[in-house]
Amino acid sequence: MADRAGVQMAYGTDLLRRMHEFQNREFRIRSEVQPPASIVRAATVNAARLLKMDGQVGVVAPGAYADLLIVDANPLDDIGVLADPDAHV
Repeated sequence: MADRAGVQMAYGTDLLRRMHEFQNREFRIRSEVQPPASIVRAATVNAARLLKMDGQVGVVAPGAYADLLIVDANPLDDIGVLADPDAHV
């Protein structure tokens, strides 16, 4: 409902230690109620905005910090590729 109402959400979790391995499952869980593009925005530009780091992280742009992932499929077609990095990254 929040996504349909235009509420900007950030992706993240407070899982620690042994539970950290389950963090990527959030991509699949969110995909039950959100389109892939919204989930990717939540993990990138929305998270940067929340941290007051717009333009510094969450984007691929000159001067920005960036970690790039290379995946074997388009996450906008199947967000599951981000939920299972061992198989797709």
